Amino acid sequence: MLGAIIGDIVGSRFEFYNHKCKDFTLFTPKCFFTDDTVMTLAVANALNEYESISDYEAFKHTLIKSMHEIGNHYPDCGYGGRFYGWIRNRKTTPYNSYGNGSAMRVSPVGWYAKSLDEAEKLAKATAVVTHNHSEGIKGAVSVAGAIYLACRGSTMAEIKKYVSKFYKIDFTLNQIRPSYKFHETCQDSVPQAFEAFFESTSFEDAVRNAISIGGDSDTIAAITGSVAEAFYGIDNRLKETAVSYLDEKLLKIYNDFNNKTEVK
Repeated sequence: MLGAIIGDIVGSRFEFYNHKCKDFTLFTPKCFFTDDTVMTLAVANALNEYESISDYEAFKHTLIKSMHEIGNHYPDCGYGGRFYGWIRNRKTTPYNSYGNGSAMRVSPVGWYAKSLDEAEKLAKATAVVTHNHSEGIKGAVSVAGAIYLACRGSTMAEIKKYVSKFYKIDFTLNQIRPSYKFHETCQDSVPQAFEAFFESTSFEDAVRNAISIGGDSDTIAAITGSVAEAFYGIDNRLKETAVSYLDEKLLKIYNDFNNKTEVK
């Protein structure tokens, strides 16, 4: 989960000022957490309520309540228009979104789940409360599944094979970097986030890869970082810097979740 938070914070200053290069300072005073971090922790907060989950409808109600409560506590962190309306008006029905928000918030599921099947079912549950379009669901399920496999020792080749069930990734970052533009949809940002991970040699390299293609930088880096954390782990220096950006409320959710799960 921290990988998503780091990707979000590092990418925050590049979302509208893309930096198509891997050479940059990771953390600066201009960095901040955005809706990606807030909603990732809203998912973690809902999962914190359960030792195990068998009633997915009850879990979805818990998640909606968590997203409303935490989302309204941070009203100015960069939500998309329809999602902000969903939070502000405390809506409980989805709006058929296929935006990449479903994929950027799902990382806690990969750590929480006890099986790949559970990871996929929980990921779908976290998506459909808002993103009930098939592409929105696919984005969440593929990311959670990849995280589940990565943090349980799967090889890069095994994770690639799993992801290929969802996306045909037939490009390299060098091929798309010159022309890649801002996309907020799962289908136009999740495959790119996966490729940033697949071409990486370390957690930090994965995040730098994600930033280097431009586009929706904070969200792409959050998705890439969430998988890269599970595969590589994160060194203590980066962990300590990242959590310093969180306030007391978010930090408590983060710590509570870590106490429930095995985190590298």
